[in-house]
Amino acid sequence: MRRIGILGGSFDPVHYGLLLLAESCQQQCALDEVWFVPAAINPHKPAGSFASDEQRVEMLRLALAGHSGFGILEMELERGGTSFTVDTLELLAEQFVDDEFLLLLGADSLADLPTWKDPQRICELAVLSVVRRLGCEPVDLDVLAEIVTAEQLQQIRMSQVEMPGMELSSTRIRERVRDSKSIRFRTPRAVEMYI
Repeated sequence: MRRIGILGGSFDPVHYGLLLLAESCQQQCALDEVWFVPAAINPHKPAGSFASDEQRVEMLRLALAGHSGFGILEMELERGGTSFTVDTLELLAEQFVDDEFLLLLGADSLADLPTWKDPQRICELAVLSVVRRLGCEPVDLDVLAEIVTAEQLQQIRMSQVEMPGMELSSTRIRERVRDSKSIRFRTPRAVEMYI
């Protein structure tokens, strides 16, 4: 059985904060692999992506080059339409029946989880690995009270991850590009050059 981390998002563009999150989860949760899953249409960001699907995948390829434990899963792009985490996890559970999946989430995303499509099913299909920044408040798991069982909550507690704080976002990087400001040291050099 492999332990696989699933990290979804727009990745428009991918930045060092997301890469550090993935690596922190891989190390602290003993993950065999982390799969980056770019959304076709992110239901939490209805305005959509600025880069094309192909450009977002290429930026991921450039950022992940040379890291054998990281991969890209394009199933949401191939499926098209709104990308719901539960639908992706259902397909993964069917295709990879012997593997265990951990859904990698920042603490900010955890607060929104009850509003996602079928959050209970998400927690049945994958263990939540919630990431908090060092120096920040402990993760408030009370938001999961109506969604998970006591056993699932214990798994989530044991799968929490800490990482150094990094104030990076794809939105701010796009703003800097728009304003002709440097994005150096915010995203891998190959991604910076591609942009």
